[in-house]
Parts: sequence; C-alpha cells; structure tokens
Amino acid sequence: MALSVAEQRELQSAKSILENPGLAARVSDLVGAPLEKGLKKLPGAVSAKVMGMAQKSIETALDVALLTMDKDERLSPSNWWHKLAVAATGAAGGAFGLPALAIELPVSTTIMLRSIADIARSEGEDLRSPDAKLQCIQVLAFGGRAKSDDGAESAYFAARAALAKAVSEAATHMAKAGLSQSGAPTIVRFIAEVASRYSLVVSEKMIAQAVPLVGAFGGAAINALFIDHFQEMGRGHFVVRRLERLHGQEEVRLLYEGL
Repeated sequence: MALSVAEQRELQSAKSILENPGLAARVSDLVGAPLEKGLKKLPGAVSAKVMGMAQKSIETALDVALLTMDKDERLSPSNWWHKLAVAATGAAGGAFGLPALAIELPVSTTIMLRSIADIARSEGEDLRSPDAKLQCIQVLAFGGRAKSDDGAESAYFAARAALAKAVSEAATHMAKAGLSQSGAPTIVRFIAEVASRYSLVVSEKMIAQAVPLVGAFGGAAINALFIDHFQEMGRGHFVVRRLERLHGQEEVRLLYEGL
C-alpha cells in the first residue's frame, strides 16, 4: 500500500531533519567562530583521544541507559527534562574546560540515549528487542558523513548501509546473550563503528567549548544544542523506521531518495 499524503509529509519532514543536521553551523553561530577550520587543524593524537572517549561513553551508556527504560508504555518523550540534564553537565564542562570532557561526555551520552530511547518508544519501537536497542545507539552515528560513504546516496541511508552488518551481528549476539556480555567482539565492533562517526560531532562540541570565555553558560548552551541535534536525528530515524514497518524498507527508501 502506498504512503498516504500525511505519511509522505512525515517522511519529507524526517528527510529535512536527517539530511540537514547542521550542528556545526548552529554552534558556530552561538560561539561566534567557525568550527570547520578548527576541525581540519585538529592533531591526529587529539582526534584519536576524542574517538576513545566517544567509544568509552557509548559503552557506558549501553550498560546504563537502555536498561532503565520503562519498556511497555508508549508515552510522549520527555525531551525537555533530558535537555535540561545535559545542559547542566555542559555547564560543569564549560566551567572546568576541556579536561572535564572525559567525565562529562559519558554522562551526557547516557542521558541522550535515554532520550533517544524515549523517542523510539513513542514511535512504536519495542525496546525489549535487541534491534531496537541497537537502533537507539545507531542514532549517534547520524550527522557526520564518513569518507567511505557512497556520495551518490543520502547521508542518512549511507550511514545505515555502512552500519547494517555490524547492527545485524550485534543484534544476533544480544538475542542469544543479552547485554550481559557487552564486551563480546560483535558488540565492540558495532560500538567502534558508531563511535567513529559520533566522534566527529563530539569534536565539533569540543572545539566550541575551547573558544575562550565560553564558560559555564556557554557550555550549557552548547550541550543543549548537542542533545537537540541527536533528539532530532532520533525523531527522524524512528519516523522512517515506523513507515518502513508499515510499507517496507525499499518502498520508503525509494520515496525518501526521490523527495
């Protein structure tokens, strides 16, 4: 069955979100300085350290965030409560500078994943399913195109295609062993692939917080934009997923690409 007019509008809105994340531009407007040059000049050692922090943060969040969700009720997501919590961690990070990022990022990532899972549930995802849990984590990979992505495909579907095998293998493992063996190779590989993309956005956040005089207020504002970015990515992703459950993945992808 073809998508209704209302569903096509939903898909159009989701694509507008997923293909125009714009976090760097929004943060640049906030701090009054472009981030692109800073990203290009970031030393390899620093990039590697950010990647390590991103991976560790996702590992921590995987063990905490998704295990504490109420899995049965379909409620409106508590976006503002989560945003306030992440803004508070950003205020602390802004006050104490970049050294605080290693402490602040796991907390922010955990809160963001709870918010993403909340959004997923509101769009009909069953969070008892290993695949649904992994889809929440996969949202952290949206918003940064990797060099290996197919340039002819949308950034969103390119990211999904690149992660498809890792998601499938991790879901199969979790279906058998649950989260009790989160250090298993398939889970570690999945987290590493997500972290490689997540770290691009974390680097943008880090550079913004390095701007002189950002301080506690600026740190809170940057983190509010940070979680807002991933809440929007989550909403777009799980709207697409809901439409795929109703109409099939291929039909939705073709219509999405043609919009």
